[in-house]
Amino acid sequence: MQQVPRTPYVDVSAVPDDAFVLDVREPDEWAAGHVDGSLHVPMGQVQGRIADIPNDRRLVVVCRSGGRSARVTNFLRTQGYDAVNLAGGLKAWEASGRALTGAVI
Repeated sequence: MQQVPRTPYVDVSAVPDDAFVLDVREPDEWAAGHVDGSLHVPMGQVQGRIADIPNDRRLVVVCRSGGRSARVTNFLRTQGYDAVNLAGGLKAWEASGRALTGAVI
């Protein structure tokens, strides 16, 4: 039986301002608002664009509420990445008062 990886989470309050954020939402969600400076790679493109994702630093993976980003976090960890999932996704990010670029999600 294959063991399911335990997804590591990080609370919004613990994300440093200079964190590398990987946004795995769809293009229309990205356009509606995202973390300034984040890298946008929709979940369905992660495997094909793995070379675009840096593996020399911790990644904070985000989606709208945390479900898709948890799956991507687990995949990246199996590939040797230091990735953590943002607890509550961008809904939690926005609720905490942290800035988004673009419109509200």
